[in-house]
Amino acid sequence: MQIQDLANLSREFRISILEMITQAKSGHPGGSLSAIDLITTLFFSEMKGAEPHRMAEPNRDRFILSKGHAVPALYAVLAKKGFISSDEFKTLRQTGSRLQGHPDRVRLPIVEASTGSLGQGLSVAQGMALGLQATSARVYCLMGDGEIQEGQIWESALSCPKFGLSNLCAILDANNGQIDGPVDQVMPLEPIGDKWRAFGWHVIEINGHAFDQILSAFQEARDLQTQGSKKPVLIVARTIKGKGVSFMENNIAWHGAAPSPEQCQQAITEISRGNKNG
Repeated sequence: MQIQDLANLSREFRISILEMITQAKSGHPGGSLSAIDLITTLFFSEMKGAEPHRMAEPNRDRFILSKGHAVPALYAVLAKKGFISSDEFKTLRQTGSRLQGHPDRVRLPIVEASTGSLGQGLSVAQGMALGLQATSARVYCLMGDGEIQEGQIWESALSCPKFGLSNLCAILDANNGQIDGPVDQVMPLEPIGDKWRAFGWHVIEINGHAFDQILSAFQEARDLQTQGSKKPVLIVARTIKGKGVSFMENNIAWHGAAPSPEQCQQAITEISRGNKNG
C-alpha cells in the first residue's frame, strides 16, 4: 500500500474514532488519535495474516494493544479489515457490547488479549513471542509512554532479550501525555532509547506520524530477524496526543474526555480538509 493510501485511511479512521467516542459520550480520543497512524500501518502494510479468513493460521502475526484505552483506534481498523461491522461503533462502551472501552477478549475473541490494566501487554506479547519462536510469526505490542512507568513493563524489558525474542517488536506511542499531565513532568522516562538499549534491545526512534519512517522502522525490524539478530526491537514513535484536531493536539484535557457533537463536527471538518489537501 502506498504512503498516501495509508494517510487517507488514517484520516478516515480518525473520523470513526471521534464519531464513536462522541456517540458513547465517553472514551479516550487523545491517545487513540496519536496511535492511529501506527496501527493503520501495522494492519494494512506490515502484519501478515491480518485478515478474518486467516485467523487460524499459526504463522500469522499477532498484535497486542497494551494501551487498551486507545481501543477505538483498533475498532476502526478492525471494521475496515472486515473483522467487525462499523454498525457496532454505536455500541461502544455500552453494557453487553462487544466493543468495550478496553479490549475484551471474552466478548470479542478476535482481539489477542484483554488489556487496559496498564503495563501488562508487553508481558503477554513476550509469552506469545516465546510460544511462536518455532514459526515465522511476529508479535507486535503497542504501548503508551505513560504506561511504561509501570514496573511490570521493565521486568519484561529486562527478560525479553534474555530469550532472544527477535520476533517481538514493541512500539512506544510516545505522545508525552497521560491522565495526570505531561509524562516528562509526572515521571520522566528519558533517555528512553538509551535505557532500552542498555537492556539489550535494538532501538529505532522515529516520527510516529511519518509513514515513510514507520514503514522503514518495521522493515528494519524484520531485516534484523532475517539477518540472525537475537534482539527484540523497540520502536520509539514520537507522536502528538490528539493528532489531527487542532484543539486536541497536546492538550491533556482530551486524554479521556468525549467531544460534544459540535466539537466532533468541528474536528471532522478539520480532518476532512486535511484529507482533501493530501
